[in-house]
Order: sequence, then C-alpha cells, then structure tokens
Amino acid sequence: MPVQRLNHVVLYVRNARSTADFYRDVLGFRVINEFGGGAAIFMQAPDSTNDHDLGLFEIGAGAGPSPAGGGGAVGMYHIAWEVDTLAELDRIRGLLADRGALVGASDHGTTKALYAHDPDGLEFEVSWLLPADRITDADRSAGAGRPLPLDLVREQTRFGADLPGGVGVSHRAPANA
Repeated sequence: MPVQRLNHVVLYVRNARSTADFYRDVLGFRVINEFGGGAAIFMQAPDSTNDHDLGLFEIGAGAGPSPAGGGGAVGMYHIAWEVDTLAELDRIRGLLADRGALVGASDHGTTKALYAHDPDGLEFEVSWLLPADRITDADRSAGAGRPLPLDLVREQTRFGADLPGGVGVSHRAPANA
C-alpha cells in the first residue's frame, strides 16, 4: 500500500514552549501532550484527526541553527501546512507579518503559498490548493516555471475568499479532463 499523506512532523527546537506558543498563536495548533516538564510537546492542528501533527523536542538555547541548505549541507528545506480557504490564508498572512515571521509569498499556479520562519528559523509553508475542478491549463503552466508573486486580493476575487481548497487533490486532473 503506498503512502497516503503526511501524518506528523517532529522538530528539534531551542525552547519547546515558546515554539509551541508560536504555532498555537499563528496556526491554531493546540497542545495535546507534554513530557519532561515541557521538553517534549505534541500538538494537533485544528480539525485534525491525527494523534498529533507536530512534535517539538527541546534541545536548549545553545543549539546552533540548522545547517540545511547552507554550505552544501543536506536537510529538510521546509514543511507545508494546508488551509481550507483563501480567507484563512490571508488571515495567517497577517499574523505572520505582525510577528515578522513572513519571508515570502508565491503563486505556483495550482498552489497559493506563504513562507515563514518559526522562532528557531525553521522554514514552513502555509498553502491553499486550487480545487481540481477549477484548475485551468494556465494554472498548470504557471507552476511549471518560476513562481509568480502572490496577489491574495486578485485570487480572492477570482475564486472567492471562502471557496474550499483542493485539500491535497489539486495535483490530480479533474474527472472530466
């Protein structure tokens, strides 16, 4: 049986509690379990049915930055979280900007994405996926090259602020294609 979806991510962080506060305040995650006086914190995304979606393991204030991508070091570039609507993506954009955590916003054609850094500088993406039945050839080709700047006002005008996104299916061709 092939892999179906990502179940959870575990991050090594300097301070688990402050990182948990960040993910709670910005993405709405909730703490579901703690161990070792908060040295390990497990969190769940809103409406998730997973046991946990994010694990935070504290390794201390003296920990250096992740070397991933720098100086030819391997490692994970970022993780991506999906939201249901463009209105939610816009709301999170404001929260990230207010915290100084927003580092980019891209239109990948079928995916509208924000990029941010958490308190330890680890990058994550928050994205909205076009519903499969709304994807055009122009959307498919827009994601083939260099990403375009994200214009959330234009996208909300085009699709509506509250249209449910593709929720992991935008890469599939519409049934009538």
